[in-house]
Amino acid sequence: MSTPTDHRRTVDEHRAVVARLLASASPGTEEVPLTAAAGRVLAEDLAAAVPLPVFTNSAMDGYAARWADVGAASASAPVRLPVAEDLPAGRTDVPPLAPGTVHRIMTGAPVPEGADVVVPVEETDGGTGTVVITSSPAAGAYLRHAGEDLAAGVVALPAGTVLGPSQLGLAASVGRASVLVARRPRVLVLSTGSELVAPGTPLAPGQIYESNSLLLAAAVDAAGGEARTLHFVPDDVDQFLATVRAELADADLLLTSGGVSMGAYEVVKDALGALGTVDFVKVAVQPGGPQGSGTVDGVPVVTLPGNPVSSSVSFEVFVRPALRRALGIRQPERLSTTAPLAGPLTSPAGRRQYLRGSFDGAQVSLVGGPGSHLVAHLARADCLVVVPEDVTSLPAGSEVQILLVEGALR
Repeated sequence: MSTPTDHRRTVDEHRAVVARLLASASPGTEEVPLTAAAGRVLAEDLAAAVPLPVFTNSAMDGYAARWADVGAASASAPVRLPVAEDLPAGRTDVPPLAPGTVHRIMTGAPVPEGADVVVPVEETDGGTGTVVITSSPAAGAYLRHAGEDLAAGVVALPAGTVLGPSQLGLAASVGRASVLVARRPRVLVLSTGSELVAPGTPLAPGQIYESNSLLLAAAVDAAGGEARTLHFVPDDVDQFLATVRAELADADLLLTSGGVSMGAYEVVKDALGALGTVDFVKVAVQPGGPQGSGTVDGVPVVTLPGNPVSSSVSFEVFVRPALRRALGIRQPERLSTTAPLAGPLTSPAGRRQYLRGSFDGAQVSLVGGPGSHLVAHLARADCLVVVPEDVTSLPAGSEVQILLVEGALR
């Protein structure tokens, strides 16, 4: 499946192609304990089995009282009442509050029947047999009512929620020990190039350290997938294809970088293009024009260009949102905002450009140039500045769209 070289897909067209490709390979679901669910994606609505709070409890250390008994208390006219009970958090046998008495109560302890206010200990003498109350809060103060946070039976967390610390805390609070989550897509990450060698080994002339597989594997994991890298596949079409096919049995997606440009020795394009199931195209984007997508033995494959910045930006623009959408994540896209440019920029006509930027909350500055080899500048960026296809230059102060990304070097 080849596309004429003079045709360029738009960015949105290629995003749609990749999204459809990944949506066709649903990863399925699995039940996992909450202790292993951090970062996972809920595959069903999680309903609250109990209300939150479960019972009406005290928001302060102090005294559970009847407003009728303490409402008139002041420094000049204190109220003295007997302390009938002690109510620490965790006490289950809570006797009702008799008129004319108080119960000393701790934060989180159940409020006794009959009490309609909690007097903070700071507004008393702290007595344990008898307490002197020198002022009183408003009626109903310092009570956490059962169900005021969440009613029993309502959806606490909808399907598609990414389970972070607060979401896991909520799931535990409503009594869930395990949750049904989307299985993490298994992504086989392959970086090609005869010039690549493993980091830590001596470099011969013309060699560079291989970094794309680590970059992409980390990006896959951060997006919710489960990456496995395949290193240093031979730059021979037959060997390449045999090696890749042997590894596809347990993969939901093959993600490659390199070997897709217009020159000679483009092993990914030569090997996969011969199958007739992978489409190699040019996309109207910078960086990352050469792209590919399709299937190998029924397994979805997305091929990215080999320059590190091109590979990283291509993943951000095309693969990450599609992967997260396939997981059922409710908000698969990066957060986006607009900001004024700290300086001017230029952009090629007819291509959507994604420039690396640094956003300080007030304005955005470009980080490095547009070159697809500028890895150090990529590491210093915390956003991508999006320049539309019909814009060739912008002066300082122009409002631009930015995509907020993570991991900037400060």
